[in-house]
Amino acid sequence: MDKNLGRLLYNYLLETGMGEDLAAYINLFVLLIVVLILVLFLDILIWKILRWLSVRLARKSKNNFDNFLVAHRVPRYVAHIVPLTILLEFVPVAFADFDYAEGIAMKTLKILFVLLTLIIFRKSFQSLNGYLKTLPKFRDKPINSYVQVFMIFAWIIGILTIFAIVTDTTVWKFFTALGAASAVVLLIFKDSILGFVASIQVTINDMVRIGDWISFEKYGADGDVVEISLATVKVQNFDKTTTTIPTYALISDSFKNWRSMQDSGGRRIKRSLIIRQKSIRFLTEEEIEKLKKIQLVEAYIGTRNEQIRTYNKENNINKELLVNGRNLTNFGVFRKYVTNYLESHSAINKDMTLMVRQLQPTSQGIPLEVYAFSSDKRWENYEYVMADIFDHLLAALPYFSLEIYELPVSLDHIHNP
Repeated sequence: MDKNLGRLLYNYLLETGMGEDLAAYINLFVLLIVVLILVLFLDILIWKILRWLSVRLARKSKNNFDNFLVAHRVPRYVAHIVPLTILLEFVPVAFADFDYAEGIAMKTLKILFVLLTLIIFRKSFQSLNGYLKTLPKFRDKPINSYVQVFMIFAWIIGILTIFAIVTDTTVWKFFTALGAASAVVLLIFKDSILGFVASIQVTINDMVRIGDWISFEKYGADGDVVEISLATVKVQNFDKTTTTIPTYALISDSFKNWRSMQDSGGRRIKRSLIIRQKSIRFLTEEEIEKLKKIQLVEAYIGTRNEQIRTYNKENNINKELLVNGRNLTNFGVFRKYVTNYLESHSAINKDMTLMVRQLQPTSQGIPLEVYAFSSDKRWENYEYVMADIFDHLLAALPYFSLEIYELPVSLDHIHNP
């Protein structure tokens, strides 16, 4: 812009006999008022136009990305570019007689331009992040991590540019100095670099998604992943507390992800009944006939007992003592009862592993473990199904003359073992 245009009022005031200093200050003040009014008018006008265009595009567009741009006020910040550019062009004209003030004003406006550019980048990335999260393909991906990485680089470049503006040097000199001080930079941004690398590995290997249920004993986390950022992973625990885990801990430490369980056909039930050893014994004929009345094992007892009789008869087994030959035990019949009960239970997935097994005896008793899968994987329903099964089994134990192990709670157990 021609500096002579800014001196028209100054020259007129000199012709009227006004002093040079006073004429210069009045000229500067009037020019600043005029340009600020013009810039403010242009800013509002451009914003109105951009808003009108945004509404028109939003109505015609098939996706809602433009809605996120408007929600994050990107058009509003873009509208500031033209007025700020005009101010940059006008400063040399207005401050023609004030070289020092011109330098300060130019530096200030250039810094504002850099900050405005950073804000536009930040708001645009936030809009892109919000839009991608609405897409099923990206909903559970750690987009925040990549946005933060881009913004870190953008802010580094922006800060270096501001330093270059303030010190009247080139940006390339600062980048050269940054290369020399790379060790310091790596130390400062160590967590961010580790988090960035970790977030890439987490995404590529599909280790964690937003919404996954994870258990991380080291950090006391047991709940759903609600956010994956550059430096941290936020987990909302089932007690409604929030645990923050460093992102790089997901690849450096061991944790449990329950997603595969949720994607499978059932949730595992693995719980034992501790049977008192003294209650386990061979069954007499009278007891066998009594247990035949239990429908779930009626067929099993009939078939199995006949096989045992045939074997003992063919081998001339002396049955005056039950220990001789082959026999049914109350524990074995109960184990078969539990198996049949689970196979007939509507809440158990029959296509997955189902077994009732006897574990190694302990000092407390003999564990009888139920290993099966609940068809309903929801926590509340899963707990209900498991409790319902073991309620029934505990109540069924006395019918087989079996006892559950319990620690003594009074002196009665000593006098009446």
